[in-house]
Amino acid sequence: MKMRRWILLDLWVLSVAAISCYGGAVSYGFFWGITFIPIVSAIYLIFVYFNLRILQQIESRDMICGQPMPYFFVLQNDGFCVFASISVNLFSSFSSVEDLPGDTEYELLPGDKYSFKTRLTCKYRGEYEVGVKEIIMTDFFRIFKIRYRIPGTIKALVLPRITRVSALNSIGSLAALPQRESLRERTTPDIVVRDYISGDSLKQIHWKATAREQKLKIRNLTGEEKQGISLLWETTRHGRAPKDYLPMEDKILETVLAISIFLAEKSIPFTAYFSQKTLLSAHLEDIGDFDSFYRQVSEIRFDQEEDFRNTLSEVTETGILFDSKIIFCVLHQMNADILTLAERLERAGCLVILYLITDENTKDYLKHGNERLKITAIPVDAALEGRL
Repeated sequence: MKMRRWILLDLWVLSVAAISCYGGAVSYGFFWGITFIPIVSAIYLIFVYFNLRILQQIESRDMICGQPMPYFFVLQNDGFCVFASISVNLFSSFSSVEDLPGDTEYELLPGDKYSFKTRLTCKYRGEYEVGVKEIIMTDFFRIFKIRYRIPGTIKALVLPRITRVSALNSIGSLAALPQRESLRERTTPDIVVRDYISGDSLKQIHWKATAREQKLKIRNLTGEEKQGISLLWETTRHGRAPKDYLPMEDKILETVLAISIFLAEKSIPFTAYFSQKTLLSAHLEDIGDFDSFYRQVSEIRFDQEEDFRNTLSEVTETGILFDSKIIFCVLHQMNADILTLAERLERAGCLVILYLITDENTKDYLKHGNERLKITAIPVDAALEGRL
């Protein structure tokens, strides 16, 4: 297109030179013909602008990640001349439209229209624009091009996807989990010791081990078996552009829901903890509680002021997590403070499982993992099956 403009400009300069040197009807005709081409093209595009109609709609504004939704799209020529070259640009970063390539050019006769009944799929959870983003109109001579951003774009509210996995490899068989001693209902002392936890009875201090290690050690006591399971996740927003934070947030919630529905379908009770400026929780006994939990998760807002360290620390200091046999944590970034808290829970007899949703190198943290502190890195675009 730029080449055509340069050619047209060169021809116009030659026509001016021909008039100056030779004059005559031919030179003037050539001059006026070249001069009127861009003027006519501009008028034509203005006419197209005011006579092109576009309509698009989806069956429902509420969508679910990865599930196609019926999508209807119409281009119509309300003018009395042919529209030579019309194309559309789609919001392609977070959604896709089946059988509607964005680089196709359409030619519309007077009164003609193109109708498309297809399907639209959203990639990530969140609220963002989908479908057609703008119309591109080009004149007959392909000298000018107008990009017209349509005012009535569709903003979809996309709910997180529900992914079912066949197994949680990080815990193996639930029936074969190592027995975890209750820290609250204590009966018979055992020879195993652990670090002192705020609230422990001083009567249970193992003085020999304390003297040997120069820090308070408590006898590990056995009692009634508890089946507590806790699930925590990060609600911190990392980045300012949607392309940076949407994929990661979507994968965190997908992982949370995959763990939740796996436990719920097996009627394994668990309690979820997350922060929304304040600490919130939800308890699920079985699959009957999942729908309300799913709605609660769908409404979660990620915020840059949230800090997972504070969430984990707050739940830990209340002593709630020490009654858990298994603790799942889903987060994007880990640091020394989070690792210290996780190791504290692991020393208290909990099985701690950390899922890091990131594409970054995590080998410095993975080396801290062991049989009771498992750290697993999950790439943002990876499938969950076989990774949990």
